[in-house]
Amino acid sequence: MSLPAQRFFVRYAWGVLGYTVLVVLWGAYVRASGSGAGCGSHWPLCNGEVIPRSAEAETLIEFTHRVTSGLDLLAVAGLWAWSRRLFARGHLARRAAAFSAVFLLIEAVLGAGLVLFEYVAQNASVGRALYLSAHLANTQLLLAMLTLTAWFAGRPLKELEWRALPGKFRAALPAALLVGVTGAIAALGDTLFPAPSMAAGIRQETTGSPHWLLQLRLLHPAASILVGGFLLALALGAWRRGSDSALRQAGLWTGVLVLVQLAAGGINVLLLAPIWMQIVHLLLADLLWIALVILVVEEARRQALAVIEPRPRRA
Repeated sequence: MSLPAQRFFVRYAWGVLGYTVLVVLWGAYVRASGSGAGCGSHWPLCNGEVIPRSAEAETLIEFTHRVTSGLDLLAVAGLWAWSRRLFARGHLARRAAAFSAVFLLIEAVLGAGLVLFEYVAQNASVGRALYLSAHLANTQLLLAMLTLTAWFAGRPLKELEWRALPGKFRAALPAALLVGVTGAIAALGDTLFPAPSMAAGIRQETTGSPHWLLQLRLLHPAASILVGGFLLALALGAWRRGSDSALRQAGLWTGVLVLVQLAAGGINVLLLAPIWMQIVHLLLADLLWIALVILVVEEARRQALAVIEPRPRRA
């Protein structure tokens, strides 16, 4: 394996990750703008056509998302194929690229299901909330695998010591994923039941028999604060004791993004969740997730190095 080829692969992998994040953000815009039904209940065709002739905004928004998602599928397929040529069997980057392709295929199937099951527009069913939660979880796993593909491609370590990973690091990613799921449900409630003012929003959630989506909307800020505090402590601890620069940087970026994300969440609530702020909030969530994935992996790498190069015993 030549060094220039490896460098190009790393750059390409980061580029695919960045592009995938943009596709995810556009998908959130499709949901927030109510454009999910822009192509009707047709998939993969759009309103029964390969290229829709309708000039309606909803159709253009949804069709653009489908096109960009298709290009992402090709990009990840290329990443996987290149990793098979560049890295030996069992290499962590090659494994991560393979999982990236798997999760993107699942992502495509889930995206098609949103249309075919008509979990779009004003659908406020339990099924849609559960489906969006599964969609969000798969998206995060996809971003995690793409992050690991790029990260492992530029790291010499072949194995990680997961068994020695402290429990708090094991809990970090599931906890962050749980917050993301509550955020997806809260965003759905904001889209389907917009409030003209803060007072009106409070009345929506407390007066009479509020819709279950409005009741669950309160879970997200509570979970964000609790898990945010946990992740902040984890990040600061890694930054303070990390002997490796990569671990310290991952801890620093994770901590900073936790604080910025909590602030953005507060602003989102105060502004009554406008679409642009929802997109910013999701972007920060994805960046935090990527930083957290790297933090956990670097801790596992530190544990592996400790096993390979144990500290000398004191006399």
